[in-house]
Amino acid sequence: MIKLKNYIAGVSVMFSALMAAQSGNSSVKQYPTMYENQAASLPSNTSATAEKVVLSAKELVDINLNGMMNDPVLRNADWGFVIYDPKTRKVISSYNETASLIPASTTKLLTTETALGLLGEKFRWITQLEYSGELDADGNLNGNLYIVGSGDPSLGTGKAGASTYSRISADFLSAVQNLGIRKVNGSIIIQNAVFKENKRAVLPENIVWLEHHNYYLPVGTTANINPAHEKLIAKKPSPFEKDNKRYFYVSPYINKMVYAEKFEGNPVETKLPDAPFSLANSLRTTLVKSGIAVTGKVEARTADLNPEERKFITFYKSPTLAQIVYDTNQRSDNALAEALLRMAGFQKKGDQTLQSGRDVVNGHLIARGFDMKGLNYYDGSGLSRNNHVTPIAQVKYLTDLMKEDYYKVYFDSLPIAGQTGTLKKTFTGSGYGQVFAKTGTLNKVKTLAGYLKTNSGRTLVFSLMVNNYSGSVDQVKQRMESILAPTLSL
Repeated sequence: MIKLKNYIAGVSVMFSALMAAQSGNSSVKQYPTMYENQAASLPSNTSATAEKVVLSAKELVDINLNGMMNDPVLRNADWGFVIYDPKTRKVISSYNETASLIPASTTKLLTTETALGLLGEKFRWITQLEYSGELDADGNLNGNLYIVGSGDPSLGTGKAGASTYSRISADFLSAVQNLGIRKVNGSIIIQNAVFKENKRAVLPENIVWLEHHNYYLPVGTTANINPAHEKLIAKKPSPFEKDNKRYFYVSPYINKMVYAEKFEGNPVETKLPDAPFSLANSLRTTLVKSGIAVTGKVEARTADLNPEERKFITFYKSPTLAQIVYDTNQRSDNALAEALLRMAGFQKKGDQTLQSGRDVVNGHLIARGFDMKGLNYYDGSGLSRNNHVTPIAQVKYLTDLMKEDYYKVYFDSLPIAGQTGTLKKTFTGSGYGQVFAKTGTLNKVKTLAGYLKTNSGRTLVFSLMVNNYSGSVDQVKQRMESILAPTLSL
């Protein structure tokens, strides 16, 4: 950095001297002492004008960056900046690139990418409606309705194109009516499951799962489970052995997926995704208002070693994970980001706690080769000031993602300068439509990280984080735009 400052200082002095020489206000030719040995080649006093100084785009970026260090808004701030070439994998220009700074909502870059990497862009959460018992000729269901959920974070919210509770309840009502059900002599029971449609090599750890039709139900914990019953998965079950139960889990002893034909362990202890009570209550109200009485109540059943035989009625599918990630990053939705963090924890460890989510994200980042120095990943949204990351780690991470199959989905989820999401009202001049990045805002924290397209068509990666700035949010936003403006000419 010292060498850079000395270089910039020298170029700045030369630039100023030559401009002064062109002004005509002085008859004495001025130039920096560091260039004294070049005096013979400079124009004489009788020359009409000095040669025009042409600076490269990189020199302009460096000079502009050097000037920002003394800007009143940034002078006493903690801030860092990196502009990075993903092709050469080299830093083009930087300032405090290894400083550990509060990233605010650019934390969502880590959360949403972990979800895509773990689950896949086409992943959907399924909420299925079933019934048990018998349906008589008069339309009386002597049994229960079951809502089998899978932890859909968008359920009922309308976010990312998701349906509202009332819309889903109306669809479920229509399916119940088409089946001929006129009265339910039973309850509406809620359970959570892992659906087979979302093909994954390994089920969530720490839980024993009972195979049940097209999904797995949680029945207990793997803690202290007896390894004597474990069998490696080598063949599909026989269709003639319908009465045989198969319990699947990740063995804590060999760390492989196994199954057993009996379970003698403990009940579920870890936190499963929240049951869709709001949907169940909405459905019950909709049924009753439509003249379909429900004699029982809404109840949750966390685990069930002996589930009733059930029949399928209908299902609701969430938007794809790609759509949810898009909504999360475009609107900087904190609730969705925190839900994705906890779902990442659940899908890996079978536990929807914040700590499990953190562990999964950190493990994912380590596996990716993320530079963990200066990183403290505390929550999924970036609301906490306990989050810290370095600018250089962010740009290298974003560079590595460019080779992933889901990179286009990830890239498309980022707001576009002057056009979409949280960048819609920024870069309305220089940079319009050329910056694709996640924003971040907390009190006295403003951040931006992502990709930019230069005027020549290059794709560069950048990170710009400003902590403890002076002045207003609009003032620091203007400085950030000014820092990035000359990089568009690289």
